[in-house]
Amino acid sequence: MDRKGFTLIELLIVVVIIGILAAIALPKFGDTKARAAVASMKADLRNLASVQEAYYMDYRLYAPDIAALQANPYTYKNSGQNTIVITSGTGGLWAASATSPAAGAITCTASYHTGNTDDGAPVCN
Repeated sequence: MDRKGFTLIELLIVVVIIGILAAIALPKFGDTKARAAVASMKADLRNLASVQEAYYMDYRLYAPDIAALQANPYTYKNSGQNTIVITSGTGGLWAASATSPAAGAITCTASYHTGNTDDGAPVCN
């Protein structure tokens, strides 16, 4: 008798191996949306730092609010659903924070204070 095909045991072994691989891979992708939201907030804050420097070159002070940076010629626009708030912006300093509904409780901040070595670098917590 000539048999062709797979036995039930062989098929079960393949299904178990695929299940193990899926169990390993799926948790790696679980927080992808939150990581993308954090990357988006960091990019927005880096762009804000660049626009703040352009504003400073024109007026010799940093913009006190986001509306000043959204007007011509700066036309700053944040991406997606991110909310950017400038919390201070007078003379030689500014600070801003970014939040996103996709990131949950994570908030990113960036600031410029005269003499800092990491001016404008976003920090998330």
